Amino acid sequence: MGSREVTEQLDWNGKKVTVAGLGVSGIPAARVLHGLGAVVTVVNDGDDERSRAQAAGLEAEGITVRLGDGATLPTGTELIVTTPGWRPDKPLFAAAAEAGVEVWGDVELAWRLRGPGAAPWLAVTGTNGKTTTVRMLASILEAAGLRTAAVGNIGVSLLDAVLGDEPYDVLAVELSSYQLHWAPSVRVHSAAVLNLAPDHLDWHGSMEAYAADKGRIYEGNQVACVYNVADKATEDLVVEADVEEGCRAIGFTLGTPGPSELGVVEGILVDRAFVENRQKNAQELAEVADVQPPAPHNIANALAAAALARAFGVDAKAVRDGLKAFRPDPHRIELVEEIEGVTYVDDSKATNTHAAEASLAAYDPIVWIAGGLAKGATFDELVQKSAKRLRGAVLIGADRELIREALARHAPEVPVVDLGRTDTGAMSEAVREAARLARPGDTVLLAPACASMDMFTNYNKRGEAFADAVRSLATTGDA
Repeated sequence: MGSREVTEQLDWNGKKVTVAGLGVSGIPAARVLHGLGAVVTVVNDGDDERSRAQAAGLEAEGITVRLGDGATLPTGTELIVTTPGWRPDKPLFAAAAEAGVEVWGDVELAWRLRGPGAAPWLAVTGTNGKTTTVRMLASILEAAGLRTAAVGNIGVSLLDAVLGDEPYDVLAVELSSYQLHWAPSVRVHSAAVLNLAPDHLDWHGSMEAYAADKGRIYEGNQVACVYNVADKATEDLVVEADVEEGCRAIGFTLGTPGPSELGVVEGILVDRAFVENRQKNAQELAEVADVQPPAPHNIANALAAAALARAFGVDAKAVRDGLKAFRPDPHRIELVEEIEGVTYVDDSKATNTHAAEASLAAYDPIVWIAGGLAKGATFDELVQKSAKRLRGAVLIGADRELIREALARHAPEVPVVDLGRTDTGAMSEAVREAARLARPGDTVLLAPACASMDMFTNYNKRGEAFADAVRSLATTGDA
């Protein structure tokens, strides 16, 4: 299996470090750096009650916090460690560039803080499916008897993972495009880009910049660059990457795999990449039925996870056992109830058109509940591809008009209920309307294709509202 790497230890004592942003990654970074002897100043744009409470906690530990001014570079700053959400065009970073000060993200900091014999990283990025794939990968690695954790953009903090007392054998790491942008020196054992579709373009500035940041995950790969055969843009990123000698390009496909690919043959997940004589041989890994739910995009996730595990030397039995043991997180194509022959599925995590397209492809016929904050997205292609599957559509949220217009252009025969409200109670009405449109054998699918913050705190709350409404329908006949 993969070898551990030896990393250079840095001297932090007295180093003046500015941490940009409070929150889930800024506060732990500040505390870790302070504990290492750095002189830490945290800057934050906000100055609200929550920020002041967080600042008070840090200041009690001897960390300086500056609220309401995230634009000015503190005097003497030698390094900036930023939270992932801070955009590259922030004035603070322009000031840092002018002063010749490096900017790291929390992932870069964790990478630099790894000790001797650090666990290798198996990393995953992509527009959709990252969390599921990383958790599948961790399940497979655990089935192989390895000490591992799902870390990065999910699960255990990367800083906690690399600084913990008990060493891991290998880490399954989810990396967002934001994190990769601020991680210039990360070089992983093997990595996968699952797919690429327009998302977060307001942050990156263009699709090209977004793709380039995703492609950073392949830089310096040691064993395998895993790409999606159905998404040529992911293979293009492999071609452009500067990898270690002997690193291989490994594809995954929902069709029959060629040499150096993993794919599906007659309901079996098979490996033609990590076998002897891959021109002629294939290794059975698992059955499609071992993957829950067995929707096409989830099978693709499983193949990507299997490819990374196989690159690390995991045997076929552990792949099968790990996939069978895995269960997806809530709000990811999650079955809620079946009521009078109609299935209700919660995919609130489908917050962009690419994710919604994958979800819609898994069911037929569908009453689709959609809408929210579009984040600059357009819906024509999504509706064109899914129109034949739609029994009806129920639209909610601030930008529902964009979806309604796409439906009018490309699926005019599909009945549409446009709920002119954006309060949280709209979900109950949406479920009632969807139930009215549905027939036995149909699926009522919450796959919003939009972000949730116009109506809900996050996609989890939106999914919970849907599930509550469905269960109310099941118990009372009225959502």
